[in-house]
Amino acid sequence: MTNDKNLIGLFDATALVIGAMIGSGIFLTSGLIAEYLPYSGLILIAWLIAGIVTILGALCYGELGSMYPRAGGAYVYLKEAFGFAPAFLYGWTFFIIIGAAGIAAIATGFSEYFGGLFPAFAESERILGISSGHLVAVAATVGLTCFNAADLRNSSRGQTALAVLRVAALVVLIAAGIVFGLKTGGRNLQPVFPKNGAWPHMTAWGAALITALWSFDGWYSVSCTAEEIRNPKRNIPRALVLGTSAVLFLYLAVNAVYGLTLPMSAMRGTVRVGESAVAAIAGPALAPAFSTVVAMTIFGCLSANIFYCARVPYAMARDGFFFRTLGRLHPRKKVPVRALWAQSAVAVALILTGTFEKLIDYVLFGLVFFFAATGAAVIVLRRKAPSVERPYRLKLYPFVPLVFSAVNAAIFVALAMEQPKQAAVAAVLIGSGVPAYFIWNARRKTLSPEKTKSSPGGH
Repeated sequence: MTNDKNLIGLFDATALVIGAMIGSGIFLTSGLIAEYLPYSGLILIAWLIAGIVTILGALCYGELGSMYPRAGGAYVYLKEAFGFAPAFLYGWTFFIIIGAAGIAAIATGFSEYFGGLFPAFAESERILGISSGHLVAVAATVGLTCFNAADLRNSSRGQTALAVLRVAALVVLIAAGIVFGLKTGGRNLQPVFPKNGAWPHMTAWGAALITALWSFDGWYSVSCTAEEIRNPKRNIPRALVLGTSAVLFLYLAVNAVYGLTLPMSAMRGTVRVGESAVAAIAGPALAPAFSTVVAMTIFGCLSANIFYCARVPYAMARDGFFFRTLGRLHPRKKVPVRALWAQSAVAVALILTGTFEKLIDYVLFGLVFFFAATGAAVIVLRRKAPSVERPYRLKLYPFVPLVFSAVNAAIFVALAMEQPKQAAVAAVLIGSGVPAYFIWNARRKTLSPEKTKSSPGGH
């Protein structure tokens, strides 16, 4: 995509993975998990399982990314394994639901905390008939799009700086929580495990696992930006594994702090569990200030998502399967500026209309469905393309891709059984890409053979 000196190195690539993952989830979801698993030990086990599943996915994407270090991530891997049609459905779903709706949801989450810090911009306030919260979310989305469209080196450094700040905030929280726990003798950790073998049912474990997995989303970010990574065949696998492992360690430590600072009765069902932990450690007066940390965390996560999400429609367009203008790099900046603005334009529309609230319910359906397919792609490509160089070849094959695919397929089935109406709507949304695929496929065939052949990433 650009000159080697301007490409993203291993440290910045790892920071992108970390930055795309650490959002508001770690401060909000543990209380919900405690509702399903009201034992400090079981909560940690749920987070550990979710982290292991994420690392298994990182290992799968690591092999695929080392084979095909091209922009687009899973779009490229599905294309190579199964052809253009499944890849297009992934890209279509990613652009409309996973990327745009996800960005809109993160931006709205930022506006809620921002409004708490500055009441004039609260959701209930209105400016020119529009919710102030919506305007803050739009301003954050547009501002960060400008930042990420300006220059690759500066935007990647910005992602790194925001990631480092968030990690530092978590480290401070962990250190303070450990000191507090030592003073109290860890009494709040009880109960650690159920007594008399009265363990929660599988449905409770499933709900807790799904909730925890939400907080790990974004781990695949670096695979979408492969062409902007220095030495991608080597650094993509490393960044994926290092980033996901670091976040798992941080999440386990933060949840241990929650257990040390809050009795289970106070933790169960508490949404803003992070603020409750800070109030227990430093007193109620400091808890509102913690909202600044959460707002900063969400802001950084929003920036990372805007950065990497646009690379998927860019890859599709470059193959001729989306608006071709989105597949062009800025001649000087060497970043997909038009794809960035297209992704953000859809997100802004979803924010202003509020439709992202409906679409976000279907994000998980799309994610786990295509995660399962991408895990299977590792197995398919081992057979279909044995001669393609694999600088990183995952160990424990085929155990790793089989488990990763099976877990995500099981989550998809469980969600479909639990929420059949939402599953049906998700199927319709994903299936809406079928006629779109045929339209763009017909348009692509009107290109001259030379253009089609020379399209990077094409067959």
